[in-house]
Amino acid sequence: MERMVGGNGLFYPILGFASCVTFIYLSFGDLMLNNEKEQKFGFVERNGSQFMLDGSAFYINGWNSYWLMDHAADEYTKPRVRAMLQAGAKMGLTVCRTWAFNDGAYNALQSSPGRFNEHVFKALDHVIAEARQHGVRLLLSLVNNLQAYGGKTQYVKWAWEEGIGLSASNDSFFFDPSIRSYFKTYIKTVLTRRNTITGIEYRNDPTIFAWELINEPRCMSDASGDTLQDWIEEMSAFVKSIDKNHLLTVGLEGFYGPKTPKSLTMNPEEWASRLGADFIRNSKISYVDFASVHIYPDHWFHEEGLDEKIKFVRKWMLSHIEDGDRELKKPVMFTEFGLSNLNKDYQPSQRDRFYKTIFDVIYKSAKKNRAGAGALVWQLFVGGMEEYNDDFGIVPWERRSTYSLITEQSCNLARIRGLNQLKGYLKELCLEGH
Repeated sequence: MERMVGGNGLFYPILGFASCVTFIYLSFGDLMLNNEKEQKFGFVERNGSQFMLDGSAFYINGWNSYWLMDHAADEYTKPRVRAMLQAGAKMGLTVCRTWAFNDGAYNALQSSPGRFNEHVFKALDHVIAEARQHGVRLLLSLVNNLQAYGGKTQYVKWAWEEGIGLSASNDSFFFDPSIRSYFKTYIKTVLTRRNTITGIEYRNDPTIFAWELINEPRCMSDASGDTLQDWIEEMSAFVKSIDKNHLLTVGLEGFYGPKTPKSLTMNPEEWASRLGADFIRNSKISYVDFASVHIYPDHWFHEEGLDEKIKFVRKWMLSHIEDGDRELKKPVMFTEFGLSNLNKDYQPSQRDRFYKTIFDVIYKSAKKNRAGAGALVWQLFVGGMEEYNDDFGIVPWERRSTYSLITEQSCNLARIRGLNQLKGYLKELCLEGH
């Protein structure tokens, strides 16, 4: 755009007028398009191993953009939030997973235990209000196991600085009573927050698809899994005592613990059973509504080629879907999946093949009314955000074949539900050419 502005004086007023018209269309066009949806935006519920919405099964094609709140906090980057949510909606994506935490870092939502930055909270309000306007639901994660955006490391540091920490180990996040109390205060503050834009308390807002307790929990100091299990039981019960409207998941990577026979046959390698997490045991907790699984063959295997990785991915997914149907009687959602562009001899077509493998497993599961409830790609961006990228991120509309794969999955899943159920962008997308 900037290169076009060149030496043509006439271009500015024309551009200004066009921008104004575009802005009015985007603002009010969206409002008109979503007005009907605003009035009928119900909570996603669960019936056995399926998500339900408005009385019928709901299968999810979605994505991760962890950075939404962070970007909404700065005026310069704020427009990317709308751009991303609108782009996701136009691809037929119905759920976006994002961070509802930033502990003690730049743009921190929680600057110290129980102290919140109202400016950043208003940024989260904005994310939720924008999502609602575009008909996208949010899976909101409440803390990070990793150090990015503070995470459990920051909680342990706070307790240590106050002289009340039991241990400097990161894992004391799970067993230290003071830190558990910090986290409960955080949960309660977020769940009971009244959105300054919509006026709706978070716990009463159907825009929120579900809460996720923690991103990728591991408690390696207790490989038996007892410490993490106890923490999940306590925190999941606490969430449900405050919010009975929303679904809840743990945020697991999907590894089987040492007591599960599948740990020997289905885990990527032996190390995966020693992380203190156990997919079956953790997901069986009564307050947990659905199971979460991640898919990162590049992180798990370093020698295998793409064929072997894809073969493993299919086996991994089918194993967890079977668990959802037989053991857990709950939906199973693949809340992160990605293929690294740092692989030797990487080609974008390999990523397409990887995505298609995952989409096909989900679609076949959905067609048979099985527990595979959906998948969320890690991760989507808009242009100009390279500094937020890792080796998995994509701007989907930059590659036509990838864009087509994603939108086709959206429509395939929507058709299972019945095209008469579709509204807004999904209706436009999936009825084209029919």
